[in-house]
Amino acid sequence: MSKYRNQLPQLGDQLFLTDGGMETTLIFHKGLELNEFSSFELLNTPEGCQTLKEYFDDYLNIAKRYDRGFILEAPTWRANPDWGDRLGYSTEQLAGINQKAIEFLEGIRDEYETQSTPMVISGCIGPRGDGYDPSVRMTAEEAEHYHARQINTFRDTNTDMISAFTINYVAEAIGITRAAKMAGMPVVISFTLETDGALPTGQSLQEAISEVDSATQSAPAYYMINCAHPTHFDKILVAGEPWLERIRGLRGNASTKSHAELDESTELDDGNPSEFGEQHHALLSSLKKLTVLGGCCGTDHRHVEAICEAVMST
Repeated sequence: MSKYRNQLPQLGDQLFLTDGGMETTLIFHKGLELNEFSSFELLNTPEGCQTLKEYFDDYLNIAKRYDRGFILEAPTWRANPDWGDRLGYSTEQLAGINQKAIEFLEGIRDEYETQSTPMVISGCIGPRGDGYDPSVRMTAEEAEHYHARQINTFRDTNTDMISAFTINYVAEAIGITRAAKMAGMPVVISFTLETDGALPTGQSLQEAISEVDSATQSAPAYYMINCAHPTHFDKILVAGEPWLERIRGLRGNASTKSHAELDESTELDDGNPSEFGEQHHALLSSLKKLTVLGGCCGTDHRHVEAICEAVMST
């Protein structure tokens, strides 16, 4: 049975950490080649599993030092039907790798979790298409049908929740939310933002959250922002606005570059971890419900520790 599916501990007041930019860390720091940016394929070999274990160890030792809970995100952002097909996985093989990812995280939780540091296992899903480019879109109904396969696979494991990352248009967010609701799974929607703080479609974050909530009876447990630097969205977070209470998590990019610039980069821009931490501290005055902090592209355990130090100094 899942441990926290019916009562997510990060919905309280305790600060939870999560990891940083898994794929950029594996590529640029570990020297790995990831087909289609797909980290889940590491689960196919003992060596790959060990690499993932060492990756998580860096973050979990931080959580242990600071006595913080942790959201364990499965390395399954690319493990959905279209991307799996590109990589040569059958329906059965793809289901198997999603299941294996959760079993892998259960082993990590067994090793690290204590009574004061709950560790939530999240089934991570990504967009059907490009996380930066919403030019090819589904209807909400199509998105619900498409993502239900992966979500239902997670439902039948000990997954505590579903996290949908780099979602860049509302219809896909609505479809994911409905599929998770139908499966009886708590779901978190994390939107990608551009340098102006809006979704790649041009829609404001406030409007996007409002539209998803309206279409799903406020079904998401909460919302997150990821794959954007704090300076890209800090100005849209006006303290005191009620909609900001729906945002509980941040996974920002280390770089201030736009998505287009990052796509063209051949070297990693990991920014300044200490400054990155202070920028998150500054967001606390607007995001009063913030309880989940980690990183996205270009970040690693140094950035997450800097965030933790800065935020805990409040």
